[in-house]
Amino acid sequence: MSILYRISKRKNNINSDGELNYILQAVSRGEVDMEQLSYEISNECTLTQTDVHAVLDALGRKMKLHLEDGKTVSLENIGRFKVGFKGIAQPTKSLLRTKDIQRFHINYQPTLKLKRWLQKGLKLEKE
Repeated sequence: MSILYRISKRKNNINSDGELNYILQAVSRGEVDMEQLSYEISNECTLTQTDVHAVLDALGRKMKLHLEDGKTVSLENIGRFKVGFKGIAQPTKSLLRTKDIQRFHINYQPTLKLKRWLQKGLKLEKE
């Protein structure tokens, strides 16, 4: 198993001259959906595929509920999830309003175990 990559040409928008640079870009090998995950997990335990699918579905709903309540959701072997947002800066704090929030997003922080796994490096393969 390896991570696919490609070489892409990008314009440097930070520099005023806008010179072209080349970067390495990760390429997805496809998407794994809940159906596939349910099947794979059910083959490693005593739960049926339907049971696993129901648990994953409930997990998604409960995560949304707790994130919406301003809580951080911590999943032991996966990581932590919390809501964040991007807003418009103001020169003084008295000018800040909730309408300055432009959009919400979810911050993900992997577990220390996952971080160490990534730091070791992954096998790469050119597309």
